[in-house]
Amino acid sequence: DKEFNLMKSYYPGTVQHIQEKIEEECDLMDYEGSRLYDEYPDKFMLYQLCRQIRAQVESEMKAQGVPDGFLDELIQVLLCQEICRRRCRRHRYYLSREDIHFYK
Repeated sequence: DKEFNLMKSYYPGTVQHIQEKIEEECDLMDYEGSRLYDEYPDKFMLYQLCRQIRAQVESEMKAQGVPDGFLDELIQVLLCQEICRRRCRRHRYYLSREDIHFYK
């Protein structure tokens, strides 16, 4: 996470703002049994999340001249990356817990 946070600090300001909104939305869905952690995440759920995030940043991005198609694709890529990062972190956590139980 430390390295990822360092790399995020290099994002342009506009992208950092979108990333913050994505993290906020993912935080709301980060609980046991969340659809974020389904074996195969639902494409419609991802689409809905992208639309929610877009609605939050759309006016600001239009004022900065960010083209609509590019904004949609950027949000989708950043969202998929964030979900993947969380899934990997959760997977590592559960693997480490299994190791603890194995050695007891």
